[in-house]
Amino acid sequence: MVDKMKSFYEDKIIIVTGGTGSIGSEIVRELLEFNPKVVRVLDNNETGLFELEQELNSDKIRTFMGDIRDKERLLRAFEGVDIVFHAGALKHVPLCEYNPFDAVKTNIIGTQNVLNAALDKEVGKVIVISTDKAVNPINVMGATKLLAERLTISANYYTGKKDTVFSCVRFGNVLDSRGSVVPLFKSQIKKGGPITITSTDMTRFIMGIPQAVQLILRAGEISEGKEIFILKMPALNIVDLAEVMVEEYAPTYGYKPENIKIELIGKRFGEKTYEELMTEEEMIFAIDQGELYIINSDNECSEDKIIYNSNQAEKLSKKEIKDIIREFCHK
Repeated sequence: MVDKMKSFYEDKIIIVTGGTGSIGSEIVRELLEFNPKVVRVLDNNETGLFELEQELNSDKIRTFMGDIRDKERLLRAFEGVDIVFHAGALKHVPLCEYNPFDAVKTNIIGTQNVLNAALDKEVGKVIVISTDKAVNPINVMGATKLLAERLTISANYYTGKKDTVFSCVRFGNVLDSRGSVVPLFKSQIKKGGPITITSTDMTRFIMGIPQAVQLILRAGEISEGKEIFILKMPALNIVDLAEVMVEEYAPTYGYKPENIKIELIGKRFGEKTYEELMTEEEMIFAIDQGELYIINSDNECSEDKIIYNSNQAEKLSKKEIKDIIREFCHK
């Protein structure tokens, strides 16, 4: 599988929007292993671009200052590009809730700019990175990502005689990514607590950054257009994650685990108790591909529904959570 993926990405010109973010930067790192011709990194974070360039120190990297809200910039950046990984987005639920106009400009209009620029420049493949919060959304962030998904899939009807194909990848919470719950819990433990959780019933899908990116690249390799790739992810209880992190990190910061308290603060507006990775309507079009589910409305309907939400999924044990934390999270 690795050899096949390498042959697919080898000698390609690839661009990653939001390329300095947790997912975007890891996509860039992994792509470099497959000997591409060039990886262009587009972001509006000047410092992030500089630091990534210094870290990677590769003659295959090109850093592009730009914003997905600026279609003219995208047209220049997409010149000669074979593959686009669109990871640029506003992703924090509370920030999007209080800045909805900007969430629309970035997640919806920005995505449409990416799709239009890709069509205009006849890019081969466009892979848009999405989130479980796009499933039955109850907040601004989820609603904007849902529309970004619909725009992406429907863009396949705009291609005419062009060969561009558009697909999405949807997954849940990525451990230790910026703004995720793991860095928050670490910060709270470092200060001596308390760790704040919104509800003891809260469950989430989780995955390490390298795992998520490997499956994103796999989806990019096999996509043919119209698919939504669902990355299979384990689920956990957030309170179990909090307790495991106290055990793991309290001694690192000079505290006894029993002295770090867990405090319930109540659900935030727009926050779900559990996450879903497919709607009921999508389940009948889902095909199991091992590490992935693939949803495509062109698939034949199945009588078997795949139940895939973090409430009903089997939860990781505390030992399994501890193993994952040790593997994927920095001390």
